[in-house]
Amino acid sequence: MDMTGDITAERELFVGEDDRAAFTEFKRTRREAEVLLTLKKLISDASRRETDRPLLKKICDFAKKEKLSGVLVSPVNVSAAKKLLAGSGVRIICLVGGSGETLPAVKKFEAKRAVRAGAEELRLVPCYSALVRGDLACLKREIRKVRRAVRGHGVVLSLEDHSLSEEDVALGTRAACEGGAAGVCVRGETPLLLRAIEVGAGKISVECSGVENTAQLRSLQALGALRLVSPCSEKLSEELFATLSEPSLPNP
Repeated sequence: MDMTGDITAERELFVGEDDRAAFTEFKRTRREAEVLLTLKKLISDASRRETDRPLLKKICDFAKKEKLSGVLVSPVNVSAAKKLLAGSGVRIICLVGGSGETLPAVKKFEAKRAVRAGAEELRLVPCYSALVRGDLACLKREIRKVRRAVRGHGVVLSLEDHSLSEEDVALGTRAACEGGAAGVCVRGETPLLLRAIEVGAGKISVECSGVENTAQLRSLQALGALRLVSPCSEKLSEELFATLSEPSLPNP
């Protein structure tokens, strides 16, 4: 005897339209909360050379509206970002170190100036030539010098350059751990993220940059990226909210 039809009919007797509507609203509200939590892990990248003041304002206004984790800026835009983000809780993250091939003393000076101007966190570009030649001591030395110059402000090592291999990322992550950095940021590619997480062993945070779509964002987040950096955060937000009718997003 087929009981399926009877069970379904019986459920229909006890689950009315109001119950179904309430459950649908519950699921929608839950998914919206998941989207908002995901946005809190997002850093908007405003550090590119083409970021003029009108674009910076647009990026900062959006970051405030959606309560993003932070806005990444170049040293010349720290003061302007401070005014635009005042009282919002969105962190000002300054990219320091230029091409990476400047002296530690110069990076130290630049980091101190950025903090005085309002930066709350530093993204440090390491000496890439030291990475390539495997000079761990040099990398640790410059991390320590910058970190001591900005005590109380987190220093995240940038390992995002497209010339860097998995082995370079591994060495940079080791230098970050031993040099006292708060974390590393790698390109948004699965092998690089997993290698940094493996070497970091839970001692530092691992972030990913260059996030361009929600599929990439969700994948990297599920694999363990704590924060994600994107030059198109507004587009990502639109895509995330457009998926509220889809199955639940992965937990941030």
